[in-house]
Amino acid sequence: MDTRKVLSGLSYFSIFFAGILFPLVVMLASGDNVTKSHAKKAFVSHLIPLIPAPLLIFAIFSDINTINTDGIPVFTLVTAGIMVLVSLIVTIWNVIKGVKALMME
Repeated sequence: MDTRKVLSGLSYFSIFFAGILFPLVVMLASGDNVTKSHAKKAFVSHLIPLIPAPLLIFAIFSDINTINTDGIPVFTLVTAGIMVLVSLIVTIWNVIKGVKALMME
């Protein structure tokens, strides 16, 4: 199997084992433009689930009064659900892109 294919595929699959670090290293160390392109796409896709994180932190702090009064912290639960959904979608997308990168010509 070609090194270009393996590094490109691993950049996407690294969402399971090395997160942001592996695509960043491949992007900086690779001399091949195709591999760099895949590493950049994987790097950006690994950052996407971090976007709603500040919203979750805000939701937790805004729902502290609700939690203390035995209410349901709706804002926190909805935000956590959105984060889980986004992470799941990004993970599936990375697996599909990783398989395609391994099968490229």
